[in-house]
Amino acid sequence: MSDSAPSTPRVIQVHPEDNVAIVVNDGGLPKGSLLPQGFSLIEAIPQGHKVALQDLAEGEPVRRYNVVIGYASQPLVRGSWVNERVLRMPTPPALDQLPIGTLARQAPPAREVHTFEGYRNADGSVGTRNILAITTTVQCVAGVVAHAVQRIKTELLPRYPNVDDVVGLEHTYGCGVAIDAPDAVIPIRTLRNISLNPNFGGEVMVVSLGCEKLQPERLLPPGSIPIRDEHAGVDTLPGLDTVCLQDAAHVGFMSMIDSILRQAESHLQRLDRRRRETVPASELVVGVQCGGSDAFSGLTANPAVGHATDLLIEAGATVLFSEVTEVRDGIDQLTARAASPEVAQAMVREMDWYDRYLEKGRVDRSANTTPGNKKGGLSNIVEKAMGSIVKSGSYAIDGVLSPGEKVQRKGLIYAATPASDFICGTLQLAAGVNLHVFTTGRGTPYGLAEVPVVKVATRSDLARRWHDLMDIDAGTIATGDASIEEVGRQLFEFMLDVASGRKKTWAEQWKLHNALVLFNPAPVT
Repeated sequence: MSDSAPSTPRVIQVHPEDNVAIVVNDGGLPKGSLLPQGFSLIEAIPQGHKVALQDLAEGEPVRRYNVVIGYASQPLVRGSWVNERVLRMPTPPALDQLPIGTLARQAPPAREVHTFEGYRNADGSVGTRNILAITTTVQCVAGVVAHAVQRIKTELLPRYPNVDDVVGLEHTYGCGVAIDAPDAVIPIRTLRNISLNPNFGGEVMVVSLGCEKLQPERLLPPGSIPIRDEHAGVDTLPGLDTVCLQDAAHVGFMSMIDSILRQAESHLQRLDRRRRETVPASELVVGVQCGGSDAFSGLTANPAVGHATDLLIEAGATVLFSEVTEVRDGIDQLTARAASPEVAQAMVREMDWYDRYLEKGRVDRSANTTPGNKKGGLSNIVEKAMGSIVKSGSYAIDGVLSPGEKVQRKGLIYAATPASDFICGTLQLAAGVNLHVFTTGRGTPYGLAEVPVVKVATRSDLARRWHDLMDIDAGTIATGDASIEEVGRQLFEFMLDVASGRKKTWAEQWKLHNALVLFNPAPVT
């Protein structure tokens, strides 16, 4: 792997028992290429795709990561291209009789003390940014809030240099929905917990229409907002700070805008008095996610994130990994790492709920894999899942969150979410992340306005082409220029710098962000 000459065919066999390997070379390899294993390709194989290392009979298991990712749907000759067209997907593991805690490994204390510069909040959480967030109760007010946010950024924000940004928490929920349905609790608590994200400093401001089903008091009932600690005093604001557009006091559009700006300024004044202070790395709450994945995701970027995850857990921090359909086929690996039987059972509960959710929609987990995933070498969701799980590192899983819930403990946490980039990111925000790590192989400009998003490229070619969008190049692992541990350490140190405000991610530089997408499995009326 140390020979990076373009003419040298290079493949990666993840595990000695694997009967396929991944083509590493940029542009792939032509027919007739002689592999280090001593045989030639019988057809051209694109970069990231699999080559058969031995003859495979029809029905024979195909192994990657020493896991069966499928069965040959036809005879495959050594040196042939193995892709989704020649594989039959295996059934998922049953949810009973799973190993419980057999591989649970507790993290040793970090060898050195790690810190970052963060913003302490009254509820004990720590922010990595100092942002004014304006919560919306319903999509109807989104245009008004967007106009007001632009005015705030232009006219008010320059007066408050210690405030990083102003964001409107726009979404598509709030009315025209079965708000009393059992599953409606998911979008409601998601938006509530996003409003209380550590990066917002405990300042909660709401813009309501007035007639919507999701009334402000239902979204943020009494007692849900922590008391603000104003120089060891208490919050003197009377009730929930809400601007209601249908109030009779508002005569015309500009009256609404002026009211929002007036309320926003009082929050900006308080936020501007906040200062960063040195805090232990244990105050980090990091969400890890992948999107636009390719076959390199499970070879380079995700293993590097997994090593960084281990470093964070050793430092006492909290790391959330997610994406139900991207862990479903490895549930036995996860329950084996459960810190307790209760944690294992909670993971099984979330898998079972989602199995039934997909069945209700008459689809199965294979619907997860995108055309881009397949073009990048991922044949099916089983292969994708094995590469996704490694983001979680190697230590015991300490807890499980249902969608929209807020994390209440430190350690490695499984936050059950759909695999959709936007919904997963939204739910991790609700869980309380103050930093987000996103790996990609095909490339996506994904970002979040509410927390810094560190982008990790799986391939050096992507990192070169998207040099001002990718923060970390994990492709150096595939070329042999760096180890998984070296890139993982680089990512860990970069996260501390970003959390401290010493560095900005490219997504922050360009102010790239995606809209919030609430997960609403309840009916729309």
